[in-house]
Amino acid sequence: MASRTVCLWFLFMIITEVVGENTQSIIMSLTPDSKYQCVNTTCLPFISFITSNIRNCQIVCLTQSHCRAATFHRSTSNCELFGDMLNQNENMLTDVDATTMNIISGTRFQPEWTTTGNMSIGRYWHTASTLVNESVLVVGGSGNGGYLNSAELYNPLTGTWTTTGNMSTVRYIHTASVLANGSVLVTGGQNSVGDLDNAELYNPSTGTWTTTGNMNVLRAAHTASILANGSVLVAGGHNGTSYLDSAELYNPSTGTWITAGSMSFARAWHTASTLANGLVLFTGGDNSIGYLNSAELYNPSTGTWTTTGNMSIARYVHTASTLANGEVLVVGGSGNGGCLNSAELYNPLTGTWTTTGNMSVARCYHTESTLSHGSVLVTGGYNGASFLNSAELYHPSTGTWTTTRSMNVARELHTASTLVNGEVLLTGGSNNGGYLNSAELY
Repeated sequence: MASRTVCLWFLFMIITEVVGENTQSIIMSLTPDSKYQCVNTTCLPFISFITSNIRNCQIVCLTQSHCRAATFHRSTSNCELFGDMLNQNENMLTDVDATTMNIISGTRFQPEWTTTGNMSIGRYWHTASTLVNESVLVVGGSGNGGYLNSAELYNPLTGTWTTTGNMSTVRYIHTASVLANGSVLVTGGQNSVGDLDNAELYNPSTGTWTTTGNMNVLRAAHTASILANGSVLVAGGHNGTSYLDSAELYNPSTGTWITAGSMSFARAWHTASTLANGLVLFTGGDNSIGYLNSAELYNPSTGTWTTTGNMSIARYVHTASTLANGEVLVVGGSGNGGCLNSAELYNPLTGTWTTTGNMSVARCYHTESTLSHGSVLVTGGYNGASFLNSAELYHPSTGTWTTTRSMNVARELHTASTLVNGEVLLTGGSNNGGYLNSAELY
């Protein structure tokens, strides 16, 4: 095997891509007629694409920040992307159908942020949902004219926005959930009248809204989770006078709500994450007593709630995402000492939390997105003194953070939507300049 490796010949190529005004490039070494032997599981590709030729395979690797190597199979046009190769270059197999490419260390420019079309109106504390047709629906929020009932659609192919039908009710700090049939369910929220119990459905085929059954109670700053059976679990929030521990289930087939028990703690501004086993994990939040470090689980099979391990720090207006290994990463938020830079991991197998690396800056009112290669992108927010345009990446394999390029605009209370092509679309928010209608792509 060693002699075969020595005899392989190499080419070096500079791969460049221009997106808008931004240029990204890498230098790659090419090893023709070879592929990885993959003597350990870390050599498995983290994602594969079908590309028309080897050049496009190289471009795909360039656009994936976690990519360190790629193998292109000519007969199938399959482009395999790899992350940390752990010296797998010493373990190559001859394959006349394949060409393997490695990025030369230190030659990758960081991924860029690119501006895209502006929304028709500045808004914050709105929602954004990626639809089945790959467009992104932005709904409601608050803007210069007050609370909003307007909605608009982002087309990733053209980078442009078009307005669509208005909701029947103006609202912000509501929820939006894409149902199995492609419709979008919007629930609750708040406007000048107070907290809301009404709900409505958006039909992407017609661009129109219809009202559906009202929730049993008024609620804003709550969460909404899609369950495996297609129903929607809404939990917590506040009703204008008190914090809520109640939960209820929406049945898309009947358009009705039923109660779903009560959490152990009333909480608003918390997070809800669906686990691989179907349970839903609720973390932190705020209530009349103060900030919470508690967590609890909802079991859809039994309709019951159980407490689980507490986080190390009480926090609200934080974010949470489910990682590829099944753990849940909770990041930032605000606590008794102000905005936080800490992060911790929940292990569903043990029901316990462990602290992990801290972000470089404290942030609340930020966003958190899991990327296709498994890293987690955190963007913007507020640090207690200023609005942030910084962004950083969490690497689950090492438990560490690295900074990435800053956004073009500082923003808090914005949304982040993962597109089908793997890019992340940020929309709106607010900063010192007011409400934002701008959008950008990572």
